Amino acid sequence: MKSRFQVSHKFARSAVVTALFVLASCGSSNTPNSDSSNSAPTSSPAPFVPESFAWKACDDSASTTSVQCSTLKVPYDYNDPSAGTFSLYVKKRPATNPSLRIGSMMVNPGGPGFGGSSLADDADYYFSTDLTDHFDIIAWDPRGTGASSPSVDCVDDYDQYFGLDSPPDTPEEKQALIDASQAFNDECMANSGEILPHISTQASATDMNSIRQALGEDKISYFGFSYGSELGATWATMFPQTVRAAVLDGAVDPQATSAEEGMAQAKGFEGQLSTFLAACSKNSACEFYNGGKSEAAFDSLLLELDAKPIVVSADRTPVTQGVVFTAVAQAMYSDYYWTQLEKALADAQIGDGAGLLKLYDDYYQRKEDGSYGNELEAFLAISCLDDPGATSIEQVDAAVPAFIAAAPRLGANFGYGYSCALWPVKPATKVDANGKGAGPIVVVGTTGDPATPLESTRKMAAALEQGVLLIVEANQHTGYGANECINTAVDSYLIKLTVPVSETTCKI
Repeated sequence: MKSRFQVSHKFARSAVVTALFVLASCGSSNTPNSDSSNSAPTSSPAPFVPESFAWKACDDSASTTSVQCSTLKVPYDYNDPSAGTFSLYVKKRPATNPSLRIGSMMVNPGGPGFGGSSLADDADYYFSTDLTDHFDIIAWDPRGTGASSPSVDCVDDYDQYFGLDSPPDTPEEKQALIDASQAFNDECMANSGEILPHISTQASATDMNSIRQALGEDKISYFGFSYGSELGATWATMFPQTVRAAVLDGAVDPQATSAEEGMAQAKGFEGQLSTFLAACSKNSACEFYNGGKSEAAFDSLLLELDAKPIVVSADRTPVTQGVVFTAVAQAMYSDYYWTQLEKALADAQIGDGAGLLKLYDDYYQRKEDGSYGNELEAFLAISCLDDPGATSIEQVDAAVPAFIAAAPRLGANFGYGYSCALWPVKPATKVDANGKGAGPIVVVGTTGDPATPLESTRKMAAALEQGVLLIVEANQHTGYGANECINTAVDSYLIKLTVPVSETTCKI
């Protein structure tokens, strides 16, 4: 099994380190929506019964011959199935060894906003041979994402929204961030307004139960990474009697407000950045060594780019401070990217911003032809719906000092985020994720995880009725796949239902 970080990384909740998309700056708002469109089914309407899957060979070239595809119709609103339907795109990678097959395992790579169907194609990268021998891997694009239809669609070009200078130094720069946030929200509403109230985490968790029903399984297993942990905890709480086993790798504190979660992430990214810079200062082979003063060189570079951004191409955003922070965020997901960041920063010192722009583009999933998927658009739409937090520009601004206190280098960039405060859709109901009645749930935390810090993951394990925490010592986001210790513990639980000892630590 190869490291997932040679393949991709997924957004953590509120982890987008650019002023437009720092959902972390929003305060708490868990008030149930008076519109019940995002609620789980009640006793009033007839329960929704999904049709069975009609599996067939996949059309897309990324699929191997063994992977099968299907779609599943689910209602916009489980309380009112007549309101409209999503067509979920679902893939199945059958168990490699049918004689060992236990059943199905639903999987989610994170986000929110990412389609997850590719995990069936890439199962050998994400999961051990033992898991793929024993389970059908069931991967799907959650409502509003990927190839599921309809999906969130806001804008075609990201630069004018994400490349702005951040944090703002003047009233004019701040107003530019506000205006861009409002313009982005307006485009989302114009192009996807019909579905925006219906793509909450709670609604997606209800879809998971529909997938289970369509598979014909009474109980089912689940493996979720990053935001997939939040989704999995919500599902396990709503449908505890259907949980065979569940692994949540890289989780946030389910009780945290948006501001608390965002500050924890700002602190996490800051900690990893400090680790990166300190390691560079001690290693003369580091391309950003700067005579052992990498930290000071980084701070000076930020000031230089704030005063004079680097133009890489006339048709692209200049490399502003905001672009640098996004590039840093991309690299902090795993030390696998640190060599790339070293060179990009060193190049920027001599006026070449191409490396930083490449990391920025990778973060936003920019393709070679200059197009983008809808991952960031769906990320924002789902996150703001789940917990919009602050409801005014003033509330956002008031929280900025606390962000700076939590993370002196990165905090202000995390703090200035206005999109959720201006979001046009009322918030959805948020489930108190406690997993009551679901049995033991394994939660994996990583010591050097900036997006879902170990402290937050520990709180998820504590919040669950039978949460079991496994710790991985590594500088990366999520822990499964880092070493044989964590793989063996997780695999034994999923396959044999052998519950590991909580607080077990796996070292590289």
